[in-house]
Amino acid sequence: MSTDTKVHLRRSASEPDPSTNDAEKEKMEVASELGSPTLNDENTGFIERGIKTMLSIRRSKRKNEKEQEGTGTWRRRLLSFQFPKSSDENRTEILDGLEEIVDKTETDPTEGKPLSVMEINELIQRKQLLEAFASIKYMEDEMIAERDADKYKDNPQEFLRKTKDVDLLYSSITSMIRSIVVGTLENHTVEESTLTSLVTLIAREEAAHPNTGSAPDPGSDLLGAPRKWREVWREAVKEGTRKRVLGIPLASKEEEKAWLDLHLNFLQKCLLTDLLKIKSSVKKCYPEEYRVCEVYVEAFHNAIASHLQDLSQRPLEFNELYSLLDWVANTYHSELCLGHSDLKPEVQTGNLSLLLTTADWDRLNDDYISSVKGKIKSYFGKILTLEVTEKWEKEDPPEVKDNLYQSSVSFDIQTIIGEHMKLSEAISKKLKRKTLELCLAELHEFIPRFRKEFLEWNTVHDSPMFAPYFAAYINSFHDLLSGLETVFKVNTEELQKILAAVTENFRNVFLDKLRTKTQPLLKKILTKDWILAIEKPDSLAVAVSQFSEHLQHTRQPLGKELLCHVHKYVVREYIVQIIRPKKKMNGEKRLQVRERINQEAKILNNALIDHGSDSSWLLPAISHIANIIGEKRKDRIKEYVKELTQDYPDIRKEHIMAILAVRGLGFTSRRMILQQGFHHALESPDSEDGNTLFAEIDVPAIISCF
Repeated sequence: MSTDTKVHLRRSASEPDPSTNDAEKEKMEVASELGSPTLNDENTGFIERGIKTMLSIRRSKRKNEKEQEGTGTWRRRLLSFQFPKSSDENRTEILDGLEEIVDKTETDPTEGKPLSVMEINELIQRKQLLEAFASIKYMEDEMIAERDADKYKDNPQEFLRKTKDVDLLYSSITSMIRSIVVGTLENHTVEESTLTSLVTLIAREEAAHPNTGSAPDPGSDLLGAPRKWREVWREAVKEGTRKRVLGIPLASKEEEKAWLDLHLNFLQKCLLTDLLKIKSSVKKCYPEEYRVCEVYVEAFHNAIASHLQDLSQRPLEFNELYSLLDWVANTYHSELCLGHSDLKPEVQTGNLSLLLTTADWDRLNDDYISSVKGKIKSYFGKILTLEVTEKWEKEDPPEVKDNLYQSSVSFDIQTIIGEHMKLSEAISKKLKRKTLELCLAELHEFIPRFRKEFLEWNTVHDSPMFAPYFAAYINSFHDLLSGLETVFKVNTEELQKILAAVTENFRNVFLDKLRTKTQPLLKKILTKDWILAIEKPDSLAVAVSQFSEHLQHTRQPLGKELLCHVHKYVVREYIVQIIRPKKKMNGEKRLQVRERINQEAKILNNALIDHGSDSSWLLPAISHIANIIGEKRKDRIKEYVKELTQDYPDIRKEHIMAILAVRGLGFTSRRMILQQGFHHALESPDSEDGNTLFAEIDVPAIISCF
C-alpha cells in the first residue's frame, strides 16, 4: 500500500468527512472507538459500559423512528449494506430471512472502516469477524466503484494487487470459519457468542453478495462474488466430525487384545457426548433453517461409516468380527448412542443410510460364519480331548444320576451351540440360521470321529470301563438328539441316522467283548469237568451279569433292547455248545447233564431278567433241550420235541436231528420221530411274534449229513 494511501486511511479513521451527515458521523465514531488499538485493558470495562449506554440511547431513538417508519424500514436501515440496483427483490427476501438473527444478536451491524490489510487480518485472527468483514466489504465496494470509474485503466497491476488482497482476506475469514466450526467439537466449552457472530457473519455475507446462481466468468476477478460461507460451514462440520472420529484412541492388537472393543466403546461414548453438546449448547446458536442437529448427525454418520469400512478391511478374528457386527446392529441405534432419550426429539435416525454397505455387511457375515466354523471345530475337538485325558486315560467311572450313567458330552455340545446361536441371533435372524446349520454340519462330522477315537482306545486298552462309557455315551447322544429337537427346533433326521449307526457299532463291539468274556465258559459245557460240577453252575451267569449290569444304567428303551440282545446271545451260544458233536453219554451222565443244564439255564435267565430283560420267551429253549437229552422214554422225547417246535417255530429239522444225536439216538430213531407229525412246524422257520432263535443257529456239518 502506498504512503499516500496509508495517510489517507489514517486520516479517514480519525477525521470524518465534513460532508458526512450526523448519523453517519455517530456510527463512525462508535466504530472508531470499538476498533481503536490504543484502548487500555484497565479502561475496557468503563468503555464497554459507555458503549452499552450509547447503544441503549440509540435503540431508544430508533424505537421512535420505528413507530414512525414501520418495522420493515427500520430493519433495512439497521442492516444497511450497499446492494446492486438490480437486486432489490432478492435483497428483500434475504433481509426478511435475517430478522431472527438480528433479534438474536441485538447489536447494530458493524460499519466498515478503511483499515489496512494487516489490521483487518489482525481482526480475523482475534475472531472479530464482523468488523473484519465490514472493513473488507468497504474495501471491496470502494474497488468496485473505482473499477467502474476506470481508475485503474492505466495501472491494472495495482487493481490486481488490491483484488488479491480482498480475496486473501476473504479466504482468511473462510479459514477462520472452518477453524471455529471444527473447534466446536474439540473444545470442552462452546463459545456461544463466537458461534452467534459466525451465523450473523454468514447472513451478512449472503445479504451483501446475493447468489445470482451464475458462476463468475473465467479469468474475471471475484469482487462482489458470493463466498458461500454456509457451504463452508457444512464442509467444516463434516471435517470436524471426521477429525473427531479419527482422533478416537485406537490401540494395536499387540498392545491390547480387546483393541476393537475398547475403540468402539470410546467411539460410542464420544459420539453421544458430542451430540448432547450439539443439542444443548450449539443448536441454540443457529437459526432453525440450519438444521444443526440433523447436519451434525448426518456428518457423524458418514464419518463413522467411512471409519468402520476401513476397520472392516482389516484381518479380523472371531471376537473382533462379532464386536463390529454387534456394534453396528445393536449399539449404534440403541439408547447408549443415537437412541439416547436425552437426544430426542432433535436427533432422528430414520433417514440415515446404512452404516455399512450391503456388500460390506454380507462380507463380514461370511467372515463371521467362517470364523464360527473354526471355533466350533476347535470346541468339539477340546471336548474329545477332555474325554481322553480326564476319563479314558484315568479310567474314572462315569457319574450316575437318576440311575443313568452320565456324560457331559451332550451338555457341552448343546452349550456351545446355544451360546453361538444366542450371539448370532442378536445380530440377525439370518446369521442365527446360518450358525445353526454350521453347528449341525460340524456335529455330523464330530460324532463319527468321536466313535472312531473311542473304539481305537478300546482296542488298545481293552479297559473294563468300556461298558460303562458305552452306556454313558449312548445316553448322552440320546439327550443331544432330544435337546436339538426341543430346544433348537431343528430337523434331526440326518443326525438320527448317524447316531443309529454309532449305536449299532457300539452294540456290536459290546457283544464282541461279551463273546470274548463268555466263550471260555461256554466251551466247557458238556465237558467232563463241567458234568462233574467242578465248574460252579453260576460262573457263566456271573460273567454275563458283571458285563451286562451296566445296561441297567442306559436310557430306555435302548438299555432294555441291548439287554435282550445279550440274553438272546447267551441262550443261542449255549444251545450251539450243546448240539456240537460230543462223545456218547450213558443214561446216568444224561441225567446229570439234564440237571446241570436246567440249573445253569435257570440261574442265567433269572440273572438277565433281574437286570431288566423282558425276553422271558427264551427261558424254555434250553430247558426243552435238557429234557430231551435226559429222557429215557421215546414217547416222552416226542412230547418234548413237540413242545420245542411249538415254542420256537423257526426251528428246523436239522436242529432236531442234532439235539436227538446228543441224546444218543440212532439215525433211524431220529427219522421216525421227525416223521410223526412235525413236518408242518419244521417247515415254517418264521415265528409269528417276530422272535427268532434257532434261525440264527448254524447246525454242525457232521450232524447235517446224518
